[in-house]
Amino acid sequence: MTDPTSSKTLHVASSHPLGAVTAEEAFLLEKLNLGSLPRHLAVIMDGNGRWAQRRHLPRIAGHRKGTETARVTIETCSRLKIAALTLYAFSVENWRRPKAEIDFLMQLLREYLRQEMPLIQRNNIRMRFLGRADELPAAVQRDTREAMEATEQNTGMVLCIALNYGGRAEIVDAANALLAEREASGNSQKFTEADVERHLYTSGLPDPDLLIRTSGEMRVSNFLLWQIAYAEIFVTETLWPDFNRARLLEAFVEFQKRDRRYGGIGESEESEASSSRLARK
Repeated sequence: MTDPTSSKTLHVASSHPLGAVTAEEAFLLEKLNLGSLPRHLAVIMDGNGRWAQRRHLPRIAGHRKGTETARVTIETCSRLKIAALTLYAFSVENWRRPKAEIDFLMQLLREYLRQEMPLIQRNNIRMRFLGRADELPAAVQRDTREAMEATEQNTGMVLCIALNYGGRAEIVDAANALLAEREASGNSQKFTEADVERHLYTSGLPDPDLLIRTSGEMRVSNFLLWQIAYAEIFVTETLWPDFNRARLLEAFVEFQKRDRRYGGIGESEESEASSSRLARK
């Protein structure tokens, strides 16, 4: 009997958004409703260091391998018509790491932007960077600014790279921007959620429907704290460098099993409640 999840590549019709897929990917795709995928996917890319350590390699080898996973994730989400993808690349807390590692990560980002721009343009992707850009090295600021300018007319998926990002810092920045706006206009009304959202780094984008965290850690690590209030969370033991397309599709399959109630009750509970009311009449 053939294992439906074997890794043998299948060549499917060119009309399929993903083109050629493995048997495992085809198996997962059969379970997916491509019309009900997350509008906005957020990913905490964790486990690069552990991936390298298990192979007795320097940590930087894990980071470099992780960029390959990012490439696959970006292109897959774009082809599946995901509206927005946000990748957590560097947090405000990551400045505590050794300087050599920080320097490598910044150089890797610059290298990635140069090498991947043809892929970004070919897939009609628009880039945004979330975080305190003014604290980044000048060369990184220049490259990220040029990437945004080069893709600003694109109309496909919005790719957000969270760089020097912190969820608490974002809320503080939004509050300070609101205060400055109110002081300038003389408006003394109380803030609303809509006011805050208008000043978040993600302004104009839908909140994430799904948050994926690799490496098995059960925490959100100061990532999109406001925006993930009602996001479904998928945690996998897979380390980021090993998070291939099949694992991404697996997360989408799990997402579509969730009953998203936003504080209300699900259809089955509503049916039970209706039956109970009828029984009392």
